[in-house]
Amino acid sequence: MTANPILLQKKYARVVEQFARKNGLSLDEALDFFYHSETYRLISEGVSDMHCMSDGYLAGELTMEYHNEI
Repeated sequence: MTANPILLQKKYARVVEQFARKNGLSLDEALDFFYHSETYRLISEGVSDMHCMSDGYLAGELTMEYHNEI
């Protein structure tokens, strides 16, 4: 299933903002990590309808991915 591109961009912004806040990152750092993450790939490709998951869930997925990389 594909999501509306405009709605998807707004979702990305909310997820990145929550992710940055949870991890004490600047928005630039969070955005850079997001666009290079597996989570972004799954959302953007529509895998498992990840774009339907809550913003908090996706921010949590990013946080787990982030802590596995550092």
